[in-house]
Amino acid sequence: MTDFWVYFSAKPLLWIVLTVATYMFSCWLNKRVGRSALLHPVLVSMAVLIALLALTETRYETYFSGAQFIHFLLGPATVALAIPLCDYFDRIRRLWLPILVALLVGSSVAIVSATGIAWLLGADSGTILTLAPKSVTSPIAIGIVEKIGGYPSMAAGLVLITGVLGCLMSPYVFRLLKVRDEAVKGFSMGLSAHGLGTAQALGISSLAGAFAGMAMAVNGVVTAFLVPLLLSLAGI
Repeated sequence: MTDFWVYFSAKPLLWIVLTVATYMFSCWLNKRVGRSALLHPVLVSMAVLIALLALTETRYETYFSGAQFIHFLLGPATVALAIPLCDYFDRIRRLWLPILVALLVGSSVAIVSATGIAWLLGADSGTILTLAPKSVTSPIAIGIVEKIGGYPSMAAGLVLITGVLGCLMSPYVFRLLKVRDEAVKGFSMGLSAHGLGTAQALGISSLAGAFAGMAMAVNGVVTAFLVPLLLSLAGI
């Protein structure tokens, strides 16, 4: 049995099949528990795959040799978010001013709150810089961190944690604030929880998904400009 595992663990097909199977199981489990945010499919899939890799002592490079095919689809999937966005373009165009103001305020609060709390708790400058773009999608966050002198590997983890927490907390926040507008829900999730929030918003409706995709994309651009500006004003 050991020889069997050693042989197949080196095959890319094994890891892509296990990744897809794990995600399908996670979606089934999430549906069975009433789509609870505590058992978000991405969160469950991460836990299962990390446990599997740790138990089998499989290197990440070996796993990624198969998972890279799914990673490649991230680009087309992101571009595909333009489809629901196009369907609701007229509504978005009418709301351009409140959307712009909300984006600027939301991006600024995300940067200032994270770096401010880290500074108050005595974090070093590298950690503070790494926390600044934690609310944007991973490729943009890592690119920003590399430019400003943070820790790219830590940035990837912080972005993931931010997305998971955003998905976990958003239903309770919406219930507490009595938010019922699907556009508002989607916009807030895309702005604060990037790709994971957008995926969850698409589960609400195509309207929520459209606003989430727009917020995620524009927030990435806005953050790329705001982070250096706000850090320079703070003297960091």
